[in-house]
Amino acid sequence: MERKRHLKQMYKETPIEGGIFQIKNNENGKLFVGSTRNFKTINGLKFSLEAGTAPPTTTELQKDWSHFGASAFSIDILETLKKKDEPYFNEKEALQELENKWLDQLQPYGERGYNRKK
Repeated sequence: MERKRHLKQMYKETPIEGGIFQIKNNENGKLFVGSTRNFKTINGLKFSLEAGTAPPTTTELQKDWSHFGASAFSIDILETLKKKDEPYFNEKEALQELENKWLDQLQPYGERGYNRKK
């Protein structure tokens, strides 16, 4: 019982990290670039892709995931959000700026990727 309590406390004390990630189709080179406030949620996205229930924003990614299978894809962290201890730091806006930077850099649209231009 003490071990369980200790593990639970360690989990609570683990800092939550978020940032930018990519899902790459290693068969055709297409990319999906996304952001998250907590990298642990990537496992949920992977699970929904495997179950065929991914969000509507990832329709093309879902089609290729179903066609090629999970082994054809790799998931990588591109950049971790550096949180600032400032009173006016807006994590959501900072994450959006980071995502826009990576979208501009990688251009994962059309034949190159699964993202849709906003």
